[in-house]
Amino acid sequence: MRHYTIDCALIKDESAFWQAYLIAIKPEGAGYFGCNLDAFWDALNGGPGWPGECQLNFINTANLKALGDGYFYQALQKIARDSDFVKVRVE
Repeated sequence: MRHYTIDCALIKDESAFWQAYLIAIKPEGAGYFGCNLDAFWDALNGGPGWPGECQLNFINTANLKALGDGYFYQALQKIARDSDFVKVRVE
């Protein structure tokens, strides 16, 4: 199984988060990936942006807690808990 690590230390907004994901993973269907949390969930289940069978490790995520008044980070953690096909860790 492939492992990807995405360092979120310098990410200041959601756009930068999705850009970091796309650059690090180079997923299938990247051109159709919606760059939002719903699209990420779809991608983890085989939709555009599908990273393949892998583990995604998002590290240094403290600054993500400020995005969207905390909603973004909470939703990302929920996706990590609920994902069956792709293992997602948010550290």
